[in-house]
Amino acid sequence: MLRLLYVSKITEEIQSNIHLQVKLANRFGLPFLAVNGGHGSTSSLNTIQRGVSINLRALSHVRVSRGGDSALVGGGANTQEVIHALAARGKVTATTNGGCTGHIGPALGGGFGRYMGYFGLVLDNIIDMTVILANGTIAHVSSTSNPDLYWGMKGAGQNFGIVTEANFKIYEPPTTYWVFAEFTFADTENKLESIFEAMNSLNANGSQPKELGEVYPVFAIKPQYSKTDVSASKDQMPITLIQFNFAGTLEQAQPWLDIFNNLQPTAMWKKDSLLPTEIQPAASQDIDSGICALGTTWRLFPVGLKTYNITANREMYYLYKQLVNEHPEFSGSVVQFENYALEGLKAIDPASTAYAHRDDDILASFAPVYPPSKASDAIALEFATKARQIWLTGEPGREWTAYPNYANGDEPIEAVYGYESWRLDRLRGLKKQYDPYNRFRFYNPIH
Repeated sequence: MLRLLYVSKITEEIQSNIHLQVKLANRFGLPFLAVNGGHGSTSSLNTIQRGVSINLRALSHVRVSRGGDSALVGGGANTQEVIHALAARGKVTATTNGGCTGHIGPALGGGFGRYMGYFGLVLDNIIDMTVILANGTIAHVSSTSNPDLYWGMKGAGQNFGIVTEANFKIYEPPTTYWVFAEFTFADTENKLESIFEAMNSLNANGSQPKELGEVYPVFAIKPQYSKTDVSASKDQMPITLIQFNFAGTLEQAQPWLDIFNNLQPTAMWKKDSLLPTEIQPAASQDIDSGICALGTTWRLFPVGLKTYNITANREMYYLYKQLVNEHPEFSGSVVQFENYALEGLKAIDPASTAYAHRDDDILASFAPVYPPSKASDAIALEFATKARQIWLTGEPGREWTAYPNYANGDEPIEAVYGYESWRLDRLRGLKKQYDPYNRFRFYNPIH
């Protein structure tokens, strides 16, 4: 993961005094960074040197309101804790998928997940928040208290303050059970076009049903399937894995499952009647899974798409194949296509939050994973630059968009925070007002 140099790490015993930590860092001229899950991948995080790490992890509370329509979530709570705490009260909310990532951190830049078709982004469910500003003062932020900052925090929040806790809308589960399935296509070389034709049919220009929470194809290397091809090549052959998440019964999910069954996958397994707390482990996304392991560099290079350009994805397949065969240390890398139900996201007025990418229908990312090394960093950037250009060329006439939580840090600011001049002007005005000395500059900073 990230390689950050800190001269000091504030211990958890004084987490209730985060505003004092900020004031102390300012007094001694030290940069500071609030940390929870530690899974941020933007290169701008590596610009902090000899600074203070403010660990939020002790603030992991999740408290359901007496009325049962909201929950107060601490800045250190992770997604898995939120899901389980709410399930114990018979409730759900919009969350991201990875169990070990923080709940609030991703909300500040968006927050994609299985319930997005029902409830929108995680940030769309923030009622109010307690924010430590750059000068160490504490601000209550909501639609009626500091409403300008409330707008900016929902989409560009890492630029304005540290959220110690926030109230979120919570809901009765829209369905009791979920269906999870995973399809393996070892012969992607021959079936790529059919796979992505099926994905385009399912995506339906961003109108897939909200019950079809996420369909998630990835190019990957799996030793048991990535054999050398029959032409005597020694290359490892990338496969396609497709994870399928459906809110409902197996009978209701079956017509959608059959779309991929009809492509004759190499392997397929499924689980039905899953409770909300059981989806993450089924998908290998819980806190004990490999995606939560530390010790490797995991980078993301995102591009927002409207549709699957099949020619571009064929080119992407070959680029990925080149990477993992020329550089075997990258064999854990993936190319991922996050395809969510979007009804809840699209229902929100794009001007009502700082999040700028509600017109995107697919979140594609080139994701190099490798043992930390500067030489490998350069290789990752070389291949990722080519990958992003492939996707951008495949959608002529569209501007480059980069999901703020995934953005690598080398994108134009417009790609991250929007091309409308009014939107950037408003963000820059908020930055000047609430952080004039640019204390919060380490996560895809506004400039």
